[in-house]
Amino acid sequence: MKVSIIALTAVVTVFSGNQFMLPLHAFSLQSQGYAPVRRIKNVPTNHLHPTFMSVSPMEETESSSSSNTRSSASTNNNRMKMSRNHMQRIDEENNSEAAVESAASHRTGRSRHEIENELASGRILEDGPVIDFGSIKDTSSKAERALAQAREDYLAAVQSMGKHAVKLGFAGDGNNRLMGINDEVVLEVGREVGAFVKDDAMVQRCAAYLRSSAPKGMFQEHTDAPVFSSEEMKSMDVAAMERLLHEAYEESGLVTEAFAKTFYLGTQLLPTPAQRAIWAIYVWCRRTDEIVDAPRKPEDVGMLTDLSAWEIRLENLFRYGIVEDVLDLPLLDCKIKYPNLPIEPFVDMVRGMLMDIPDLGQDRYETFEELHLYCYRVAGTVGLMSMPVFGCAKGYTEEEAKEPALSLGVAFQLTNILRDVGEDAVKRGRVYLPREDMEKFGVTEEQIFEQRLDDNYIAMMKFQIERARMYYDRALRGVPMLSPESRLPVQSSLDCYGKILDKIEENGYDSLTKRAYVSKWEKLATIPFSWYRTLDISKVLPLPGDR
Repeated sequence: MKVSIIALTAVVTVFSGNQFMLPLHAFSLQSQGYAPVRRIKNVPTNHLHPTFMSVSPMEETESSSSSNTRSSASTNNNRMKMSRNHMQRIDEENNSEAAVESAASHRTGRSRHEIENELASGRILEDGPVIDFGSIKDTSSKAERALAQAREDYLAAVQSMGKHAVKLGFAGDGNNRLMGINDEVVLEVGREVGAFVKDDAMVQRCAAYLRSSAPKGMFQEHTDAPVFSSEEMKSMDVAAMERLLHEAYEESGLVTEAFAKTFYLGTQLLPTPAQRAIWAIYVWCRRTDEIVDAPRKPEDVGMLTDLSAWEIRLENLFRYGIVEDVLDLPLLDCKIKYPNLPIEPFVDMVRGMLMDIPDLGQDRYETFEELHLYCYRVAGTVGLMSMPVFGCAKGYTEEEAKEPALSLGVAFQLTNILRDVGEDAVKRGRVYLPREDMEKFGVTEEQIFEQRLDDNYIAMMKFQIERARMYYDRALRGVPMLSPESRLPVQSSLDCYGKILDKIEENGYDSLTKRAYVSKWEKLATIPFSWYRTLDISKVLPLPGDR
């Protein structure tokens, strides 16, 4: 799964509405002409808990496929190396459950019960087609139990041997590489990442400097998170600390530019503090993606072990201000500068990663509601991460901004999925289109894998494109809610990415053998129109074709 970087561009949005609890089966798109969702049976929710802090996308290269942001080389046989003992234990517990699941369901690790458990806890926003799945996880699911077991084993090893004796990450030429940095990342960037740091003690000293500069009470005390006294701060070489932090931000920008060229250009329209903060968020998402999806060698640590350790690192940074390497410094600084930056969407993104993992996740989606959950976790979360950075206009709050922000995340992810139908099927064995929609229009999986375009497929694509545009329309409502300096980056990304749908139409709705592509010059030519749309006058004198 890829965290669509353009989803991270969607990031730039901030929107929302009043949240209230409703059973998911109340969610229906009948008013837009879409088939009503299936009524979900009442399911026990005793295993559903909000995510909390415990002990402790996305790429957009011009050739990337992406209903997710993962590279094709890493999605099949060498997609990952599981910690075999973790999976064996979980599989033994699930033997009876597996017997109930049909072999033809192609659900891999997620059972119908697990899916319905999570869907039933979604919160409908503004009584409309957007669902907030924030902080929802089914702790009884196979994926959560496998991750919890890996976490328990990792913490036991740390307690027994010490944190620095526990091996994590990838093997290869860079034995001292930062976590989430592998051969693929180094190749894309063009050099080793983070190699400019020669003294890890300097990184920790800079982290202590940042913690000491943070508002009192932001971080809990911890033996691994010392702070400087006021006297020590006076005698500190502040210039050296700021220089290292600047270099860490520049390194983050380099990674962002390498993997997300269009998005990186969009960040150039932002004020420097916001630009740098978005780089920090992007790099965390990028590293998460690589931990889960990059190819692993036999000698590498199991993916679940790495992922559990990574999640603990995230919790430690948000709770105590602890960093492990130089690329953590920008995220720590971002958290300090934007105190409202929440941990929940970061944790939810990890759940989205799990949904794309063989034996734990899901490679078919029966209904649009199931796909909606996936879109929230891999794209909507990025918008929530970025809301505090982009800020709201006077008179609006982040709570009011949530619904349009999540709408844009869904719109971007649906656009990725519609663009890459053929590529996802042939290269990854995945079909993200809801089965209920395929059945409605008489489209079969065999047809998709054989890349056969016919009238049924064209009719279905028209339906899917209209649904995606409905989410773009809902997202547009949020642009005026943004702080003035953030409106153009959001509007331009919305306009440019929406053009992919136009390109699919121009290709005769063939997303099986053709890839809809918007050129760099077309994107640049869009910016003046996007700028005009951010002005108040555009509401009185709209551009031709604007609604």
